[in-house]
Amino acid sequence: MSLPIPPVATKEDHTITAHGHTRIDPYHWMRLSEAQREAEQPDPHTRRVLDHLKAENAYADTLLAPVKDLRERLFLEMKGRIKETDMSVPYRENGYWYSFRYEAGHEYPVHMRTPALPGEQDIPPQERFADILDENKLAEGHDYFDLGDFEISPGNTLVAYSVDTVSRRQYEVRFRDLRTGEDLPDVITRTSGGGAWADERTFFYTRKDRTLRSHKIFRHVLGTDPADDVEVFHERDTAFSCDVYRSRSDAFVIITTDSTLSSEHWLLPVNDPLGVFKVFLPRESKHEHSILHVPASDHGPAGFYIHTNWEAQNFRLMFCAEGDHADKAAWREVVPHREEVLLEDIDLFRDHLVISERIEGLVQMRIRKLSTGAEHGIRFHDPVYVAYSGTNPEWDTDRFRYGYASLTTPNTVYEHDLNTGADRMLKQQEVIGDFEPARYVSERVWVTARDGARVPVSVVHHRDTKLDGRAPLLLYGYGSYGINVEPTFSIARLSLLDRGFVFAIAHIRGGEDLGRGWYEQGRMEHKLNTFTDFIDCAEHLVKERFCDPGRVFCMGGSAGGLLVGAVANLRPDLWKAVVAEVPFVDVVTTMLDESIPLTTGEFDEWGDPKEKAAYERMLSYSPYDNVHDAKYPAMLVLTGFHDSQVQYWEPAKWVQRLREHQQGDAPVLLVTNLEAGHGGASGRFERLKEVALIYAFLLEQAGLNG
Repeated sequence: MSLPIPPVATKEDHTITAHGHTRIDPYHWMRLSEAQREAEQPDPHTRRVLDHLKAENAYADTLLAPVKDLRERLFLEMKGRIKETDMSVPYRENGYWYSFRYEAGHEYPVHMRTPALPGEQDIPPQERFADILDENKLAEGHDYFDLGDFEISPGNTLVAYSVDTVSRRQYEVRFRDLRTGEDLPDVITRTSGGGAWADERTFFYTRKDRTLRSHKIFRHVLGTDPADDVEVFHERDTAFSCDVYRSRSDAFVIITTDSTLSSEHWLLPVNDPLGVFKVFLPRESKHEHSILHVPASDHGPAGFYIHTNWEAQNFRLMFCAEGDHADKAAWREVVPHREEVLLEDIDLFRDHLVISERIEGLVQMRIRKLSTGAEHGIRFHDPVYVAYSGTNPEWDTDRFRYGYASLTTPNTVYEHDLNTGADRMLKQQEVIGDFEPARYVSERVWVTARDGARVPVSVVHHRDTKLDGRAPLLLYGYGSYGINVEPTFSIARLSLLDRGFVFAIAHIRGGEDLGRGWYEQGRMEHKLNTFTDFIDCAEHLVKERFCDPGRVFCMGGSAGGLLVGAVANLRPDLWKAVVAEVPFVDVVTTMLDESIPLTTGEFDEWGDPKEKAAYERMLSYSPYDNVHDAKYPAMLVLTGFHDSQVQYWEPAKWVQRLREHQQGDAPVLLVTNLEAGHGGASGRFERLKEVALIYAFLLEQAGLNG
């Protein structure tokens, strides 16, 4: 049976010249501006682009017709495991308990709260809670909806909340009176979504420039025209992006501005909302630090804890009194730097310090009692897992919330007694049906890369799946920005594991799994390590009979899409199929265009192509530029029309070029969500439809559509 002919985009040569080198991009015409994408009536060029994307969707639907029923079964199966009516674990803050609930059939949560009774420590019953924000009502009439943030005013009477109904990560801030449930007339458009209250009338927020970089902080006074809001901070360095928040101590409004490798903070006392922000420490090249303010207590003066990489590649913790923050000589070391341990996170309480460290790729937590110096740890038992600080807004407490999950253990919230060391499970994600963790097996595998580096890989499979070289394998990776892909639990993934797939995460260089050096070895001039690590991990799993060498699949999104695009070029023979979600594949063209969102802030990650060495380096691995005649594996490429981080035209152009050079008969498919952006569909069930599409494609390619 002959396959349908895929859409063929017209070619209009566009010349791009840099450093005496010329590239011809015949699909440059696919670009649309933000205004064109958001216009109610598309112009002729916009219609032309949309017609092409719709033709690609129709072609994908035709080729995926054999798995239509499987997609529906998978969706219903995954949805059926979700407890549709559910409630989060309430947390206490500033005299109130806060929580959210889901209701059967609804896509979005409802946020609620109740006053805390005097001395109340235990979580109150749901019946006491009253609704404050219903996301389902806010989402009515919109194909996409995202609640960016909500911030309760210090006096508990107001909430500032932000919404995005386009998926361009540009938010509208609104204000609601919690005493009446009515929204105020104040509406602030084109913000970054977050913000901070100084008092009941004064709110600080962030605006974006034309490249969607958060570059200015404004002050809004309720009841005044937002057009008259006062600019209080302007980040002029295009490599930096800024944000604003209220300190956990409730003493300061803090502006943080940072680039890939440097950071800076500015302080304003909340009791002086019309005052001037003052710098904590002037920015320094390659000095990354975050600050935590603590009020005076029995254990010391008011001051700042500083999580810093100053003379400490893997970070250390310092302390300084309030008046000494601009003098690093006055900083006192609290947790020293260690070569083999990444100091990842810090939580502070009146008499306790919670230290989260990453050792051999796994998070460990230890608690230090400030009054005595005594320490104890929190133990975890799965071979691979993720543990993280939960919602802990109150400083004066001896209870610490943390989250835990593994590839076989559903997401769990614990409360840890900081004095006794006792843990209490508050909630574990419920999996509807006959799920039993013991049916699944996880392990950590160490792979020796071609240059001798040891790369950790997290693996999970059904206990009945034999590792005899016959199982299909899905290898997932990312490997950029120092971001770690954690071995978390997934309700949806059970549908793959139950059908015999082995799932693995390659913790390759470019992440921070093995410390800051692991990241440094996977960026800039060392970027090739990211790709070769991934290939070496796949080959090791084949060699050790974890999988069938003819059914090795790989998947990645965004910068992980760059990863799978690069390895598809380097080793097209290794993969049965590739899934690329919102993939960053036209690296050189994008990084040369400073009008595109994110470009200027990423020179420290990829390099600045205005420099010849960086240009040539990026050109050597850019997936779009390195497509060549080869028998490429089957490819499923997904993108969002409103994506503000990886523009839709990158994957659209890449698919055309792949088809031009495809020497085999494996299909190359492009699916564009015309109503979404970088994060895909909004809503807890709509997202599952995208997962079902991906899994159906993988199962069909693995010969398991039965």
